[in-house]
Amino acid sequence: MRTPFVAGNWKMYKTVAEARHLVSELVPGLQAINKVERVLCPPFTTLLAVRALLEGTEIGLGAQNLYWEASGAYTGEISPAMVAELCQFVIIGHSERRTYFGETDNTVNRRVQAALEHGIIPIVCVGETLEENEAGRTSEVVSRQIREGLARLDLVEGNSIVVAYEPVWAIGTGRAATAEGANSVVCDVIRPALSELYGESFAQAVRVLYGGSVKASIAADFFAQPDIDGALVGGASLKADEFTGIVQAAAA
Repeated sequence: MRTPFVAGNWKMYKTVAEARHLVSELVPGLQAINKVERVLCPPFTTLLAVRALLEGTEIGLGAQNLYWEASGAYTGEISPAMVAELCQFVIIGHSERRTYFGETDNTVNRRVQAALEHGIIPIVCVGETLEENEAGRTSEVVSRQIREGLARLDLVEGNSIVVAYEPVWAIGTGRAATAEGANSVVCDVIRPALSELYGESFAQAVRVLYGGSVKASIAADFFAQPDIDGALVGGASLKADEFTGIVQAAAA
């Protein structure tokens, strides 16, 4: 059995004061929900404040990115050791990083390796664009992202990573992914690619999340699918009631 997993990606929102307020609203509801791993991924500037508020709870903390070098003259970057001081998780390869900041399958691979070496669980994002989807290239693109992004790693246990399938074409386009369609990609593309790399038992143990305009009103449909184990939540994670509702749907 794979434990359900729901992570909130706050993106570039919330000052320290705003983050403290949101966490104070979130913690009571999230603490009351069992059987779901819950993770908050706020901006770097708020990590220390959020960590202090989460101390003593069972809610995990994640960063939104890291650099693969241990230290050096890399202005603006955050090293794995810096992340590991505060966080148990890190998002890697998000579609916005790929689109706006030049992230590639190779740099995803280097970041994942660095995270694993420092005991951080990476939440690795994959997904096709609208153009790729319309060209019928979903399987090709997502399979490549898994095979190249997770290649040559010392992976044995499936719980050492989390994968998030985020169809980029379903974000802000007015086109919605269906629960059945997303499950098909996970079942027929993502898990086979993981199996090719590290074996079938590993592939079946990895938790695969859905990401793409996830809301409480549709979450249950996705979580009812056999190969979807939770969600990577964007905008809805900035609203306490909405995010708590998604976690409740995962628990059910």
